Amino acid sequence: MDNELSWKERHPEFSALVGKTVISIARGDDSIGFVCSDGTEYVLEHRQDCCESVTIEDICGDLSDLIGSPILVAEEVCGETAQPAGWHPGEYTESYTWTFYKLDTAKGGVTIRWYGESNGYYSESVSLERLK
Repeated sequence: MDNELSWKERHPEFSALVGKTVISIARGDDSIGFVCSDGTEYVLEHRQDCCESVTIEDICGDLSDLIGSPILVAEEVCGETAQPAGWHPGEYTESYTWTFYKLDTAKGGVTIRWYGESNGYYSESVSLERLK
């Protein structure tokens, strides 16, 4: 039997985390990995291409609140907004996007805020990828 995941299985919607119980979290520079009790593993990240920058700007809440309790809410909110006061884009920045990932359990919640900017041609999106 082939254990390879299809493209759709490897790139689920963020809401696929609802009902999962996270047993460990690995925070990278610009990625967050989740290992779940059912053996599934996910990473939330942006795959850098060329002329864009996408980074984790802030994590509101305690990531440890996500461990050991089923995920009740897994919500993604993204979009362009008005330029923030004092915003000074880079020389080639024509586009920017804020993306918020909200995760809630009975123990507490976390909001992960990402910021991406580009020349308008490259993607500023963040994606959830299932590794196992």
